[in-house]
Amino acid sequence: MSGTPLKDPLDLLDIASVLTDEEREIQATVAKFLADRVRPHIGEWFENAHFARELAPELGKLGVLGMHLEGYGCAGTNAVSYGLACLELEAADSGFRSFVSVQGSLSMFSIWKWGSQEQKQEWLPRLAAGAAIGCFGLTEPDFGSDPSGMRTKAVRDGDDWILNGSKMWITNGGIADVATVWAQTEDGVRGFLVPRGTPGFTTQDIKQKMSLRASITSELYFDQVRLPDSARLPLAEGLRGPLSCLNEARFGILFGVLGAARDSLQTAIGYADSRVQFGKPISAFQLTQRKLTDMSVSLGGAALLAVHLGRLKDQHRIRPEQISVGKLNNVREAIAIARECRTVLGANGVSLEYSPLRHANNLESVRTYEGTDEMHTLVVGQAITGYPAFR
Repeated sequence: MSGTPLKDPLDLLDIASVLTDEEREIQATVAKFLADRVRPHIGEWFENAHFARELAPELGKLGVLGMHLEGYGCAGTNAVSYGLACLELEAADSGFRSFVSVQGSLSMFSIWKWGSQEQKQEWLPRLAAGAAIGCFGLTEPDFGSDPSGMRTKAVRDGDDWILNGSKMWITNGGIADVATVWAQTEDGVRGFLVPRGTPGFTTQDIKQKMSLRASITSELYFDQVRLPDSARLPLAEGLRGPLSCLNEARFGILFGVLGAARDSLQTAIGYADSRVQFGKPISAFQLTQRKLTDMSVSLGGAALLAVHLGRLKDQHRIRPEQISVGKLNNVREAIAIARECRTVLGANGVSLEYSPLRHANNLESVRTYEGTDEMHTLVVGQAITGYPAFR
């Protein structure tokens, strides 16, 4: 009796049944686009450290850029639909989910939430269409988990501001048309929109990465950059501004990493069915079945958590520590699944012909950015105990 491998490990728990018809349709549409435009090339792009910038307008036409925002050319979908789009993007490669997350949940959201009407009208329609690219400058070389210590400063000079400092590990930085930059001022942390070409604003791409190779990661430098007060995000005061943006991006991540895990597991299931050893496919051996079972159970639980948090977000009931639970758990499960899937593939697992090790490498970055495991652990720990252990 021959077996029939499961084509989608999420079918084990029938995750699709808890989604609406519209949510499933959005997910399928994004998956189809990626199957046509990204998957045939992603191994080569990863190997050559190439980001296909020409796909930005196509992603805009698809409607995924800022898709969870209202107005200004944005699709205005619910949170679960946005999450499912992130899942499919990361199933292709984390670099594309990172591009969409930074564009929509960091760059666009910062303008949508904290910007003036003039700033929104100038930038959001172009960013939603992929005609312009944005980035988000918060992390610095010496300040990642503790943004309150940032050294980038903006000082008043008449009606203008003078910006000095640098930012590090900035996705899209080298190709961005506008950067949302957070800086210390005499009144606390404030946000500024810095267009490319502004005198004193330069970027340098980070090379020799072993992760997120199909993505642009850059340093930003500001040397006596003069900005009018109209460049300041008028509604953002203190760290609440940038941290609210990070929570938007973290939500996309807790869905997105499910895609990397699912794609790794699909690859492992298919390979195990075709790889014959000792006269039968390795999927028929007990140890392989235990691996596939453990990973499928972990993936299903993470997916149910993501959908639950998405429903809470759509009801405007989600709390920051709940997003931390999702980011901490789902990234941790996804990277474990990707690594274990590599073992199912044996020596072939180190080849870019197969996705698990590429996903595992990418997830090393995802595990670090938008809050490390340690930071999210302490956020959840404070929610449980009431004590802020990181202060």
